[in-house]
Amino acid sequence: MTTRRWRLPDAPLRASVLAATSLGLLTVVAMTLALSRALHASARFPVLAVAVFAALGILVAGAIARGHPFPTVGPANHATLLRAILASVVAGLVVEEPDPRIAWFVVATTGLVAALDGVDGWLARRTRMSSVFGARFDMEVDAFFILLLSVLVWRFGKAGAWVIACGLMRYAFVAAGWVLPWMARPLTPSFRGKCVAVLQVLGLAVALAPVVPPPLSDAVAAVTLGALAWSFAVDVRRLGDLRT
Repeated sequence: MTTRRWRLPDAPLRASVLAATSLGLLTVVAMTLALSRALHASARFPVLAVAVFAALGILVAGAIARGHPFPTVGPANHATLLRAILASVVAGLVVEEPDPRIAWFVVATTGLVAALDGVDGWLARRTRMSSVFGARFDMEVDAFFILLLSVLVWRFGKAGAWVIACGLMRYAFVAAGWVLPWMARPLTPSFRGKCVAVLQVLGLAVALAPVVPPPLSDAVAAVTLGALAWSFAVDVRRLGDLRT
């Protein structure tokens, strides 16, 4: 009886996750096939985009039960999943040869992702379906998208390889928490952190834009990286203060 009571609430959630991720996968397939000709992309583009979204879907399915005490995915996580779809499409373009059409598409997509950011939080509060998983899902999609943008800025020759630090810094921060337990403590979200996260997305998009040539794009990327480094330094200090 105990096992049955534990499993029954999971069945609707599993069905909801399967429906959401399946629809998302079909959307990625449709988008990449439609965009391939317009962007003059290779056959690798849809394959990589689908593979990335499939991997994200598996991670979502494996993590949602821990920290999402609701029987369905919910509107907020659907909004985050939409951003994950867009991120997966952009991920498929990372291996493509630099082209202004691709750059402009990524810049436009970045604007849409930035506009959608915050919608999931509003929906979670509106529907009273806020969860630990939802907050983490939102954060991970943002981090992944920033990593993609930083790689594209480098690949398009708009800044040196150092710009990838914008995308790797958050993962280095998490890895530091594995070594130093005090750095793995939860931090209260701050307005400063949210502003810097938005600056990362917009700054990297500006650097990637074809109308922003080097060395101006280098300068924009450097300011973006500097702001992120400062923000992480503040967070490390906050965590250090919690030890005392």
